[in-house]
Amino acid sequence: MTDCLFCKIAAGDIPAEKLYEDDEVLAFKDIAPQAPVHFLVIPKKHIVDPSDVSQEDEKLIGKLIRIGSQIAAENGVSDGFRIIFNNGAKAGQAVFHIHMHILGGKDRPWPM
Repeated sequence: MTDCLFCKIAAGDIPAEKLYEDDEVLAFKDIAPQAPVHFLVIPKKHIVDPSDVSQEDEKLIGKLIRIGSQIAAENGVSDGFRIIFNNGAKAGQAVFHIHMHILGGKDRPWPM
């Protein structure tokens, strides 16, 4: 998708502080962190939101969770972190490319 911020980050057209990358998945630090550890995990494949996940995407979405958990552990928050997917503008989704937030390093509750 040519106008998608996260597609441009995945393509390397926009810089990001990368934490993980392979052929299918990219993880990078959030530019406006809401917790001491806050990063995003995205598929390189453009999927608009969780409602658009197809049966063929199930393995890829599972990989997002596995990679997010791995990076959380590498950043010292394996004992407690949030995994958040926003679905649609009413839920706070601002970039319409599915992405998973990992937030940790702060006891809950914290403002969202």
